[in-house]
Amino acid sequence: MPSPAPVPAPDIRVRRIYEAPSPDDGVRVLVDRLWPRGLAKTDAQVDEWPKALTPSTELRRWYHGAEGSYEEFCRRYEDELAEPAAAEALDGLRALVARGRVTLLTAAKDPSVSHTSVLERALTATGP
Repeated sequence: MPSPAPVPAPDIRVRRIYEAPSPDDGVRVLVDRLWPRGLAKTDAQVDEWPKALTPSTELRRWYHGAEGSYEEFCRRYEDELAEPAAAEALDGLRALVARGRVTLLTAAKDPSVSHTSVLERALTATGP
């Protein structure tokens, strides 16, 4: 019996929305709750904007406040991603990733310490 074909690794990029779109971005998904300041919607070339996947306004404000830590933010955002509307949107995004490259777009100055890193981990997780 032949061995099963290897499953390709998810092809996910994270880029700042202010960077010029690239032909090899694949599906461009804005993962911020608010539209980025100073950017025209036509210039952004966003294909999807699943607001249900974005951190709540309360969580965003807490994280950017004096008491917010990145580790606790990650935990709280993971809890939000488990809520029904977010889980459904996450499944939809996983379906896009299964079809090919997806570029997650954010206005965050440092995406490595933003919700995008949590979202990327959630998309590449292999089990519950």
